Order: sequence, then C-alpha cells, then structure tokens
Amino acid sequence: MPITSRPPTSVRRPVRAAGALAAAATLLAGTACSVANSDNAASADALRIVLPEEPPTLEPCDASLTATGRVTRSNITEALTERVPDTGELEPALATEWEQTSDTTWTFSLREGVTFHDGTPFDAEAAAFSVDRAVNSDIGCNVDGYVFGDSEITVEAADATTLEVTTGEPDPILPLRLSFVEVVPTTTDAEGKVREPVGTGPYRIGAWEQGSSLTLERYDGYWGEAPEFASARYVWRSEGSIRAAMVAQGEADIAVGLAPEDGAGDNAVEYPNNETSYMRIDATQEPLDDIRVREAINHAIDKEGLVASVFAGLGQPAGQIVPEGVTGHNPDIEPWPYDPERAAELIEEARADGVPVDTTITIIGRNGIYPRASEAMEVVQSSLIEAGLTVEIQMLDVNAWLEYLLRPFPTDAGPTLLQAQHGNQAGDAAFTMEQIYGSEGAQSIYGTDELDGLIADAEQAREGERQEAFAAALAHQNDEVVRDAVLAHMTGIMSVADGVSYTPNSATNDELRLSEIQRNG
Repeated sequence: MPITSRPPTSVRRPVRAAGALAAAATLLAGTACSVANSDNAASADALRIVLPEEPPTLEPCDASLTATGRVTRSNITEALTERVPDTGELEPALATEWEQTSDTTWTFSLREGVTFHDGTPFDAEAAAFSVDRAVNSDIGCNVDGYVFGDSEITVEAADATTLEVTTGEPDPILPLRLSFVEVVPTTTDAEGKVREPVGTGPYRIGAWEQGSSLTLERYDGYWGEAPEFASARYVWRSEGSIRAAMVAQGEADIAVGLAPEDGAGDNAVEYPNNETSYMRIDATQEPLDDIRVREAINHAIDKEGLVASVFAGLGQPAGQIVPEGVTGHNPDIEPWPYDPERAAELIEEARADGVPVDTTITIIGRNGIYPRASEAMEVVQSSLIEAGLTVEIQMLDVNAWLEYLLRPFPTDAGPTLLQAQHGNQAGDAAFTMEQIYGSEGAQSIYGTDELDGLIADAEQAREGERQEAFAAALAHQNDEVVRDAVLAHMTGIMSVADGVSYTPNSATNDELRLSEIQRNG
C-alpha cells in the first residue's frame, strides 16, 4: 500500500530540568562579561543557536555526521522520506507516496510545485541525481557507507514526478534508507563535495564567516509551512559553561551539548539523545588483536562509575551499541561486569603467551564529542593502566578525528582505541551493524567473515525475523568478536531560552529542525 499522509509538526513547551542545574546557574551569574565575542546585534527576528563546534562542512551527503546534520538536515536540504522520532513511522517529505512494485524495485511519487533555493524545479531527475551522487559516486559520501554499505542501487526518472529505485537484492527498508539521502539540484558538483549546498528546505545559506558564524535565511519559496524565524544564526563556543551563559544572559536562544555543571539552570532540558558512547578497538594491531586483551579492556572500565561521576548520571551503562527501541536490540546483552582483577589476569595470560601487552596503545579522543569528553578518556586511561596496559591519550578536533573514524584509516597510528559515539535515529540495526562491524564498513576497522554473514542475513530478513536475526548478530559480536568497549547510552542537555519553545527528541542531536522552534507568547 502506498503511504500518502503527512501530519503537521507539533511543538510543545519543553519540560525544564531543575535541581543541581539551577544551583550551577547561580555560579555563572557573575560571568556576564566573560562571554566573549557573543553577538547582540542580530536581528530581533533571528533565532540564535550556539553549538559546541563549527560544522566541518554542510555537504548534504555527509549529513549523517552529527556536526553537519544538525545544521543541514531538514533545514537546508530535505529527503524523499522522513522518520518520525517519537513513533518510528515513515512519513512523506519530497515524496508523497511509495510502493514496492517488484522484489527489487520501489516506485516513488514525488511532490509537485517544489523548487530549489536557486529557483530550479525539483523533479525526478534531481532525485535520481541525488541518489546517484550519494551512493554511486566516488566522492566518499558518509551516507553511502553508513546507510547503503555495498548495496547496488539503480535510479531512473520514469517521468517528472515518478522515481524508480532498483536494488541488486530485495531491500525491505529502502524507503527508510532514502530518508538519509538529502536532495540537491543536478547543477551540484557530481565529482566532488560542496561546502555550501543548495536544497529545498525552509532555509537557505545566507553567510558563512568561517571561524565566526553561520547564518541561514528563510526561503520564501518553500513548499511547506513557513518557519517562524526569518533567519537563524549559529555561533560556536567550545566551553559548555559559555554556551549555557549565553542563553541565561539573553545572547542565545538555544545551546546544545551541555553538561550538568555548565549551569543551564531553569533553561535546561534533558532528553534521550539516541547516542551510545563507545571505544572502537583496532583489533588488527598488537596487542589488541588478542581477544583476551579486548575482553580485559571491557572488564577494566567501570561504566557505572563513569556514568555516575563524569556523566553526572546522564546516561545508562550499556553493553551494546544498538539501544532499546531500535529493531535488532538484544535485551539479553548486559554491560560487561566491572572486574579489574579479571582484567589484570587476562593481560597477564596474554603476556605469558608472548603477546606484546607493553606496546603503547593510543586513545584517539575527540574534543566536544560529548560533555567532559577528555575527562572520560582520562578515566578510561587510568583503568587500563591499572589493568597492566600502557596507554596514552591524543585529543583531536573534529576534522582530525574524522580521519580516524572513516575509511581510509591512517596506516601509521599503531594500536588505537577511538573515542566514538553512534546514534541510530533510523530505528533499524541495519544502519549500525554493517558500517560499525562489517569487515568493509565505513567506520569499521575490523570484522570477521562469520559476523559479515550474520549481518547480511539480517539485512534481508523481514519484520519479526529481522529483529531475531540482528539480535543474534549482536550476540555473536559481544561473545566472539569483542570489537569495542561500549560505555553508555547517553542523555543530552540543551538550554532553551524563555522566549522560545522547543521540545527535543531522540533525533535532536543529529537534526535540529529550525521549523519546530517557535516564540513564546
């Protein structure tokens, strides 16, 4: 059956967090003069947002990366379909309906009367071009590895408003995959990435002053309901306390990526941010290629203590990267028990067998990946040293860190543990397993043939069988591969000014929709 309806977006008043957060805000009351370089000259009709970091790019085919997607997705560019975070249902966006017309072909009817920001019409040719560019080109789009893996995709514009997408093998969740392909006009560079894209979204790029600010302007030709604010201005401050203070002092309307001690006070809003923090273990390098060492790493880390202290209780110790509520989550997988004595025993067993456990292991961390990121890595480092390993930390900014996250990986890094975070806002383990654990996954540095087979079988499964198949693949990873050390399912904090209304959801960390933010009063 084709899908035809699109419900209106609802915006609710956020529920405020209190307690210790309010007390922390008091400590910042006297710091007004320290909020340097904030902008009070912005238009009264501008929404002001402060981010932890500048987007590395606004390239639409990299919008599955958090720093890019939170600005680009559903603001500048849009996809054919969209998933509703609260329900998991798939709804129309630039496509109005779709149906599976053969085992390997899906047919999409496209929305009429839509134009790109440059005035050119959106049609099936543009949709086909966008899918080809994201999935079949050589420009290295993150969405390719993240969403499609090694899938074979053929797209054809049957007519101006009809798109046919054919896959090499039956794909029961293709419409869901396409919710990650941002649509761009055919004039977009097909052989290289763009920094400032043209889209169909409610906002277009106004000015990007690198290192300072980014302004989006409302697109008057938008096909949908016009957003309330005429423009949105993004700035970035690495210190969470500064971001919180900017909201408290009326210099920003929204601040994201906060910690409890940052002092958001009554403006704080807590929400499950759909992110799971973990350490990716490079099992191709000694001594990490020995499973006993990887097991020792898991036993050595006190996840409950980490959540309670560094994360200030904003999270839940985790044993798997696929959280509850996502198809494939395995309820039988518990967090690895904290057992420092067992960790030390495993290291000594490996040492006795000639494994070079004294080789220096480098933790590759990312500044600002979540609040108190460097402190978290110091806790992990201390735990692993206590277990008998030699560990150093290298904290990087996002662009340098991405070189370690995505293929092709550096070849001279030696044994590494990568501080990483993964969010599955699509709601299906297919968007996690192949890219994170597959042998050729975009973010995978190690895999096995057996796990590859389990993942492939699960991706072809339908409905109830799909859940069971992915859960089995996760169990195999946890018991037989041990490719990572999962830390916690995270809880986010953002600060929302009294003058605006916004209710965050599980997709907010990756996709901050400006159209869902309204004025109060």
